[in-house]
Amino acid sequence: MEDEYSKFVRRMNPPRVVIDNDTCEDATVIQVDSVNKHGILLDVVQVLAEVNLIITKAYISSDGVWFMDVFNVIDQNGKKIRDQDIINYIQMRLESNAGFVPSMRDSVGVMPSEEHTSIELSGTDRPGLLSEVCAVLADLHCNVVNAEIWTHNARAAAVVHVTDDSTGCAIKDPNRLATIKELLCNVLRGNSELKAAKMTLATPGVTNRDRRLHQLMFADRDYEKVERAELQRIEDKGSRPHVTALDCSQKDYTVVTMRSKDRPKLLFDIICTLTDMQYVVFHGMVNTGRMEAYQEFYIRHVDGLPISSEAERERVVQCLEAAIERRASEGLELQLCTDDRVGLLSDITRIFRENSLCVKRAEISTKGGKAIDTFYVTDVTGNTVDPKIIDSVRRQIGQTILQVKLNSSPPPKAPQGTTMGYLFGNLFKARSFQNFKLIRSYS
Repeated sequence: MEDEYSKFVRRMNPPRVVIDNDTCEDATVIQVDSVNKHGILLDVVQVLAEVNLIITKAYISSDGVWFMDVFNVIDQNGKKIRDQDIINYIQMRLESNAGFVPSMRDSVGVMPSEEHTSIELSGTDRPGLLSEVCAVLADLHCNVVNAEIWTHNARAAAVVHVTDDSTGCAIKDPNRLATIKELLCNVLRGNSELKAAKMTLATPGVTNRDRRLHQLMFADRDYEKVERAELQRIEDKGSRPHVTALDCSQKDYTVVTMRSKDRPKLLFDIICTLTDMQYVVFHGMVNTGRMEAYQEFYIRHVDGLPISSEAERERVVQCLEAAIERRASEGLELQLCTDDRVGLLSDITRIFRENSLCVKRAEISTKGGKAIDTFYVTDVTGNTVDPKIIDSVRRQIGQTILQVKLNSSPPPKAPQGTTMGYLFGNLFKARSFQNFKLIRSYS
């Protein structure tokens, strides 16, 4: 009865989305008003991430039965959102009377889900692992049409979409699928696997791919510290995220603050983790500078209680640090664009392995017969690759096919402590809700 009542309330009060290009000088303002429900913030942020919008500021309020969020967004070129197709897509997705349903397209996929087989992988990372996985898939006549691979804290996870290289369609033969699973598990397990390798055949399109990668990494406990020799290199502390979780006893909240280098989909990654850990954001704000992002959230567990133990507090901090770091652009960025063919990815990753390059993260896609891939690589010790090795790799693959993207961005400033959280929190409580009222009355 309670579930039916909630559905009735949502039908009577459908979400309202206002997209405003006039109020703010340098960003498009998106305001979302809706009946509150668990996970609604993630639904909204996911839609914005799917169309590759960059959130520069946000104000969040979902205390009580109503959800009110305001987002300042720009496109990847730093401009306001003028594309009417994108505006219509956002409004259609968020104003659906059926609720915020899963996207009918994958966030980075290029084919309908019925036309490919989705493979999820997780296990211990090691040099050459991606090359071995791609070689197995090529030997089994599987063509990789798109994929995303993350590594973090000695763990690796991937979501790979493959087709039969002879038919171009999904692989449905149970015996063949069992063989693929067995051989990939053997590759993931390696010679001295301490944790169990996992390989599953998933239903594509049900869960956002990026969210699945977060869930795979979280299930593999990549947030735990790993004492391995290859990880014991000196890190620039200024480049690491700074996360705190402090008590706000007068309001029965836990105040979580995060300061890190800004990047696309940062808010999505954080909200994914909080939602999957069963925490609810009641109030919050996001503010980004030239290179740095500051986020402050007032959270409780779904049972209505704030963080109650030091162990829980430490786990939340570790998990949020991991969420920020998983998609961080570690290593040199290489971009590949060429005609797609069966076995291309296996050949490319084999050349990387033969030249002692480690792939830290990769985004694989195909579009219009073209392979458009991005790789982030380091040497086997996790350090910067020798330019002579990169030149050698480009000669083998083709200098016009493989390009090096130079990143001249300076690292973010080192964290300045935690007092800003409470100071900003007081300012937020005093002014941001007034901003909500002003925007509501304006619209």
